[in-house]
Amino acid sequence: MSITSNTSLTDFLYARPTLLEGIARILDFGNTIQEYNVSQSGFEADFKALDGDWITIGRDLKDAVQKITQEIQDRELIEYPHEQKN
Repeated sequence: MSITSNTSLTDFLYARPTLLEGIARILDFGNTIQEYNVSQSGFEADFKALDGDWITIGRDLKDAVQKITQEIQDRELIEYPHEQKN
């Protein structure tokens, strides 16, 4: 599975528990149920983490640009309603 297919890229090292596992963890005082997703090497784990970080940064920048672009377009329509652009 590619890391780019994940919607949340910040917690890929932790396995997502099922509802039953979540309930069982309440009584798991020895932390024996804890599971982690594994990588074959520290380099691979670091690569996945950095890849996820940069993908998240890219998404944030894209969202910010889209928001600012929309705000500018809205402002232009308010200030210059007779000069609508196609």
